[in-house]
Amino acid sequence: MVDDDLWALIEPLLPPWPERSPGPRPVPDRLCLQGILYVLFNDVAWQLLPLELGFGSGQTCWRRLDRWQQAGVFDQLHRLLFAKLNAAGELDWTRACVDGSHVRAKKRGAATGPSPVDRRKTGSKHHLICDGRGTPLHVITTAANVNDITQTLALVDGIPPVAGRPGHPRRRPGAVLGDKAYDSRAVRHELRRRRILPVISRKGSPNIKGLGRLRYVVEQTFGLLHQFKRLAVRWERRPELHDAFVSLACSLICWRRLRKQVA
Repeated sequence: MVDDDLWALIEPLLPPWPERSPGPRPVPDRLCLQGILYVLFNDVAWQLLPLELGFGSGQTCWRRLDRWQQAGVFDQLHRLLFAKLNAAGELDWTRACVDGSHVRAKKRGAATGPSPVDRRKTGSKHHLICDGRGTPLHVITTAANVNDITQTLALVDGIPPVAGRPGHPRRRPGAVLGDKAYDSRAVRHELRRRRILPVISRKGSPNIKGLGRLRYVVEQTFGLLHQFKRLAVRWERRPELHDAFVSLACSLICWRRLRKQVA
């Protein structure tokens, strides 16, 4: 079931239906959202979504996911929850952590490629930046053979302006923490130009003391993301639909943290 308070945030973001529409009335948006969440949590094929649950057909829910993604609903929801977490003082802007994680891509499609960690089977990679408490700030999906370092600046620049506190919206962490996969003089220069301190271990040198403990939050965040079974394996050929699931999952993580803080 969709929590009433969460639905109150989502409903105003949904694109309205025309007042006059030929044919039968569409399945209510709230029921379709529950169908989408059922697929996200359980990783069932769209055509196998049980009709007895009352969420409409899998095709109906798939079309609604596509419609909402095109309208930017999930990104708007993520930003809205960012602002609420920021207002509650629950975002740690002192540092952000970056990392990547591979997933199998069963149906190929765009943003897939041979996985270097899975016998070159077709896969994708999630590139993630989270705050110091593990809240996902931005995720990029690429082919599995894309190097982590190529996405560092895109992750940083992809953090949306976050309101919720007095003054201008915040979008830059104080520091970015990364392992040796992110070691690059050019990346360090660009981070400093953005007034961000790079805390990145250098290749051929011992790891920065204590860096692993500080970066552990990004591994926890990946664990939370991939608990949503639809994200542990990529089934969508179209990357924007896979990203819709990613953005929805990130929003749910933010929502749980907000509810925990309120409780």
